[in-house]
Amino acid sequence: MNKKENITYTILHAVFHAVSLLPLRVLYLLSDIGFIIVYHIVRYRRKIVRKNLTTSFPDKSLKEIKHIERRFYQFLCDYFNETIKLLSISPDRLLKHIEFRNAEQIEQCFDRGQTCAAILGHYCNWEWLSATGIAFDRHNDAVMGLIYHPLYNKAFDRLFIDIRQSMGGVCIPKKDILRRLVELKRENRMSLFGYIADQTPKWENIHLWLDFLNHDTPVFTGAERIMRKMNNAVFYVDMQRPRRGRYVCTFRLLTDRPQELEEFEITRRFFAMLEESIRTTAGSASANDRKPPMTTDRQ
Repeated sequence: MNKKENITYTILHAVFHAVSLLPLRVLYLLSDIGFIIVYHIVRYRRKIVRKNLTTSFPDKSLKEIKHIERRFYQFLCDYFNETIKLLSISPDRLLKHIEFRNAEQIEQCFDRGQTCAAILGHYCNWEWLSATGIAFDRHNDAVMGLIYHPLYNKAFDRLFIDIRQSMGGVCIPKKDILRRLVELKRENRMSLFGYIADQTPKWENIHLWLDFLNHDTPVFTGAERIMRKMNNAVFYVDMQRPRRGRYVCTFRLLTDRPQELEEFEITRRFFAMLEESIRTTAGSASANDRKPPMTTDRQ
């Protein structure tokens, strides 16, 4: 970064860190204020979100759609402040807000020398998954990683790397991930890398279309190719938010023999499980005001 970018980063980090020191209950109050601004005043992308929800859940009434829509925006504001909180919250304190289930299955893979991959969507607060390593009993030296796309703004890029690495994880740019995985394998180091795989691929990289939430959707298959090449045990991350400030992250084994599956089978299973998670949450949200809904990032 140049001098101007370094100054911008220093200011941003100081401000965000100061905000992160506020108790979560205060941050949620700020989220409530943010919701009013984003949803009622700015009306940020409301037409797109309404259209996506209506076409994704045609069986729901307009009243239910509006309810899910409001809860989505409320959660969006919570997500922002919860992510900032990672800059200062301690691991022990964080574990009071997130429960990791089946982490022992990942450690069992490590015991037999098999590295792992976690496949997930932009669903619930995926940023808190960077803390997965604190749930391990034996493999505290395993590398916890997140694959990311560097931001154009270098000051913000460095800030979000700080946030995502605050719990001991490492951020690896997408273009470098395969090389880094090979290096770790040569060093006989166990690792768990997270792949957010619900992104839309570039046109020239489309190899598979799936019916996802009532849409014919081109899906990203690059994560599967890497998992096959590295022979990873693949876990689907089922993340739920039973109430505000509380997450339950369950690792569900998708396969520990990826090279034996048919091409694109990992991707197909992932999207089927992701849709099930979304429909479960959306169904609960329309019946229970405490549940946060999610929506897809389509235009």
